[in-house]
Amino acid sequence: MDKMIENPLKKLIASNLYTRYSGILSLSDISLFLADTNGNILLEFIPSPDFCTRVCNAAKEGQACPDYCSRFKPGMEGSFVCRHGLENIILPISLQGETIGYIGGMQVYLPETEYQKYLIDIPSFKKDNAPEFIAKSISSLKTVDPNKISIHEQLCNHIVKNISIDLSESVSHADQDVARLSIEKEILEKKIIDLEAKNMSLVVNPHFLFNTLNCIARIAYFEHSHTTEELIYCLSDLLRYNLKQDDQLHTIGSEIGNIEKYLYIQKVRFKNRLEYEIDIPENIRSYRIPNMVIQPIVENALIHGITPKRDGGKIKIFAEEHSDGIVISVMDNGNGFSKDVLENIHQADSKSGLGFRSTDKRLKQYYGEKYGLEIVKSDYSGSTVNITIPTQSIGR
Repeated sequence: MDKMIENPLKKLIASNLYTRYSGILSLSDISLFLADTNGNILLEFIPSPDFCTRVCNAAKEGQACPDYCSRFKPGMEGSFVCRHGLENIILPISLQGETIGYIGGMQVYLPETEYQKYLIDIPSFKKDNAPEFIAKSISSLKTVDPNKISIHEQLCNHIVKNISIDLSESVSHADQDVARLSIEKEILEKKIIDLEAKNMSLVVNPHFLFNTLNCIARIAYFEHSHTTEELIYCLSDLLRYNLKQDDQLHTIGSEIGNIEKYLYIQKVRFKNRLEYEIDIPENIRSYRIPNMVIQPIVENALIHGITPKRDGGKIKIFAEEHSDGIVISVMDNGNGFSKDVLENIHQADSKSGLGFRSTDKRLKQYYGEKYGLEIVKSDYSGSTVNITIPTQSIGR
């Protein structure tokens, strides 16, 4: 009997395998396929580029390219770079200790290797395709950020893990439904957290965005529009800082520098309706804090405190070091939080207070229950929110 028909993966595919993963597959647009050990592609979860399947691949239709087939061997896994400089991944699927297939895919360039697509020799390919089609296929090859590749690798690993469990359970005739739902719930939750942390919702290439902003800033400079130039540079720095954030600790100084750019932009927008003052001692700026903790509090002060007031108001950010911790205060003389907002902040099932609660939770996870956020004052004379961290901050 043909080995491919005997492969348990064929039976798994017939049980609507693609539909089972459609939810998490929507989180990526990078190629992902399932192949057997002979290199036959059993299922394309996310299609491979035309260049890889119809131009570069000299094998028969429905097979992985030679670069993949040469690596479909026991013990082979991880990432590799193909002859044309494309990043690829190969992960084995095992059943009872035997490799029966592979998850492969990616087939993209990194920003620093994108130049290699322009070195591809179009005339060297077989004559089955017109030069115009080959050129178009090459230009369509994607360039993606390393963070996005990391997310895709995690997605591939989860699918491999889930398929392996499905196969094991099908062999032992165990009930698969409960385990599968639990695994997929775990996958989805992790993907959502990763995507939020890495800002992968941006569909515009960030390098293109920054280059464009800087180009506009130079034009503004030559046209003597200095305020416009400064605004654009501030926005570019703000976006760059927010995009590079991970879940590591950053210095209070770098967080404050980011907030200064944010407030400068808002000052140009609101003019004399907004004043701000920042007073953070130098010795405190070197302490470390989870990223993007202070800025949401400043945004809340602007949105809920200053903006509703006809004459605007002032935001003050200052810090003090005490024996039991450092307190960073965000104070405004606006209208204070409304009753509804205050209630939502303290209700665990309310979505509108989610940002405040999640920030408080992050601080407690890093430092312990005695630290975090506290609304120490909120009335018609304004609000004050304190952020408390220990003096012996992690990673100082």
